[in-house]
Amino acid sequence: MNISLHINGKSRTDDVEPRLLLIHYLREVVGLTGSHIGCETSLCGACTVMLDGQAVKSCAVLAVQANGRQVTTIEGLAQNGKLDPVQQAFWDEHGLQCGFCTPGMIMAVKQVLERNPTPLQTEVRHGIEGNLCRCTGYQHIVNAAMSAAAAIVNE
Repeated sequence: MNISLHINGKSRTDDVEPRLLLIHYLREVVGLTGSHIGCETSLCGACTVMLDGQAVKSCAVLAVQANGRQVTTIEGLAQNGKLDPVQQAFWDEHGLQCGFCTPGMIMAVKQVLERNPTPLQTEVRHGIEGNLCRCTGYQHIVNAAMSAAAAIVNE
């Protein structure tokens, strides 16, 4: 089946199997490997991307469901060699350890901050509930989200 979509601002058309998951399309067909395959059951959130501005777990979306839509992956956040404020905050606040969950966490935090640019820590924690991290204990991730929020508000 032919699909056409915009990925990180670039148009793309490919012939795909109707059952191909969006995460496999992004990694294997498009070559964008920043989003990770974790559980393939939509529990861990490592594969989170933006689909028309909404954070979705790309292991729970078929590539054909993205036809005609906008997809933003972790690779699409940095602009002109400058990290997105959320990416920068994760770097500055050590919001990662092994890094496996980090792309999905960053995408989830971006959505939290788009919905509420000045969240409370409890709101950040609620917003990332669908993304699992086995390493950090989440506090540095929450610190990064709060730091990003402050940076965005002060821009």
